[in-house]
Parts: sequence; C-alpha cells; structure tokens
Amino acid sequence: MTRPTRVLPVLLLAPVLLTACGSEKAGADPASGTSVRTAEAAGQGELDARAQALGVAPELVHVTEAPGFTLARQSVGVLGDDGFSATWVSRETGAHLRLSVDRGSITAATCPEQPVGDMPGERTSCERDGDAWYRTGAGRHEYAVPGRGHVVRVSGELDAVPRDVLRGAALAAHRPDDAEAAALLPSAEPVPGAPVERGDLPPAGDGAPDNNVDVGG
Repeated sequence: MTRPTRVLPVLLLAPVLLTACGSEKAGADPASGTSVRTAEAAGQGELDARAQALGVAPELVHVTEAPGFTLARQSVGVLGDDGFSATWVSRETGAHLRLSVDRGSITAATCPEQPVGDMPGERTSCERDGDAWYRTGAGRHEYAVPGRGHVVRVSGELDAVPRDVLRGAALAAHRPDDAEAAALLPSAEPVPGAPVERGDLPPAGDGAPDNNVDVGG
C-alpha cells in the first residue's frame, strides 16, 4: 500500500520525532525531553494508554517523515471520534504537512465527495496514483492511502508543498515503533485515585459560609 504525507496548522515548533533527512529515530533529539533509552523502555500498554488519553484509537496512530520537516508536537491529537492527526513544519519555509488517519474508506465513487483538508462544500478532483489517490481542492492537495478500515491522508497547501514531497510523505507514513510512539505521544496524565482533601475546611459541616449574623449584620 502507498503511504501519505503531512499537512496543516500553524503551531509552535517543538523538536521531536523526524529530522530533515529522516535518518534519525524519533526521540533522538535531546531537546525533545524524551531520550531514546526512555522511548525504548516504554511498553505497548503505556503507549496505548498515551493514545487513549488523547482520545485516539492506538491502531490509528501513524508517523511519517519528509526532508526539512519537523514534527510540531503540540499538534498531535484526536481527529473526529477516535482518529489521529499531527502536523510537520518546514524549518526553512514554514510550510505545513498534515498527517491524518481516520476510519472509513475511499474509492473512485466516493473520492470526489470527500473534501480535501476538511473543507466541506469545495469541489474535489481525484487522480489515481498507484495504491493512493491524489486529490486537490480548496487551495490544498492531498494524498489519501486506503488501509484496512481506515484512510491515511497527508495534505498541504498547493503553493507551499510540492506534490513530490506530499507523495513521499504519504508513502513514508507507517505505524510507529515503540521509540517513535514514545517520542510522538505525550505522557498520559495520572488519574486521581481519590478526592483531594483540603486543609482549609472546618472538620464539621459542609464548609459553607456562616450566615447566622446579628440584626443589621
């Protein structure tokens, strides 16, 4: 199956995951705060918990790479009900690649009906390219790669991201290994086990203000 590339929002750049040439493993950047050793130590259960804490189905989490693009870690999040979305940013031009994965399918019949870049009401043109679909509409273009019960999409602005970069990123999209997933997904917040006790409440009563005031008070 062919693989897509990334696209979309303008977010703070956080170093992490993929390098300009795509030769380093995710998590190798010391500035990311996640060492390779830490990433490799993360078990599958922990990684699944991280995805679920975002509301994302673990099996829909994907990563990709493109020359000159770096993951904007703040962009990682849920798409729709339990899909996945993340954005990579060009350090040189500021262009965005958005990678999104959601449940569903795409065929010759349904491709024109599905908007590019979540822009409803816009006309979509579709062109078959191997196992993928090259799609344009609303000033954006996208590669959509159907999978088993889901579609991987990589999109960007027509005038900012060349088609060959988009295609390469789409073909490079894949399920992350443990190190990549640990660098990609934020740590799951601990769930409180019991209510926090406050020390500023009286030992008796409900802690409401005392309204028993004198006349005129």
